[in-house]
Amino acid sequence: MSDTQPGGQPASNPVPPVPPAAPSEQPAAPAYGAAPAQPKKALAITGMALGIAGLVLSFVPFLGAILALVGLVLSIVALMKKQPKAFSITGLVTGAIGLVIGIIVTITVVWALGAGVDAVQQCMNGAEFVEIAGQTVSCSDVNY
Repeated sequence: MSDTQPGGQPASNPVPPVPPAAPSEQPAAPAYGAAPAQPKKALAITGMALGIAGLVLSFVPFLGAILALVGLVLSIVALMKKQPKAFSITGLVTGAIGLVIGIIVTITVVWALGAGVDAVQQCMNGAEFVEIAGQTVSCSDVNY
C-alpha cells in the first residue's frame, strides 16, 4: 500500500512543531488562587439546633433534657475544634438552660407519678383516704 490519501494524492509530510514564542516583556497575569477554605461548621450548627430544640422541648419529660444535653456536648466539641463561635456559644447557652429546666421537669414528673402510683396502691389495699402532695383524697373518688 502506498502513502496516498483518498483521491489519489500523495500524503504530505507532517508539519514540524512550532517553536515556543520568545518571552515577552510583559509579565503574565497572576493566576487565581484557590478560594479560602471555609471553616467547617456542621458541629456548631447541629449543637445550636439541638440546644434550641432542647430548650423549646424542655417541658417534655426526658426528651428536652436529652436534646439539650446532646446540643451542649456538640457545642463544646465545636468550640474545641475552633468552629464558628456564634453558633457554638448559642448552642452552649440554650443547651445549658434547656438541660437545667429539663432535669427539673423530669424529676418533678417522676416524683408526681411515684406519688400517684403509691396512692392508688394504698386505695387498692383497702384504705378509705390517702394523702397525695399534702391533700387528703377519698379513695371512693379515685377511679382505678
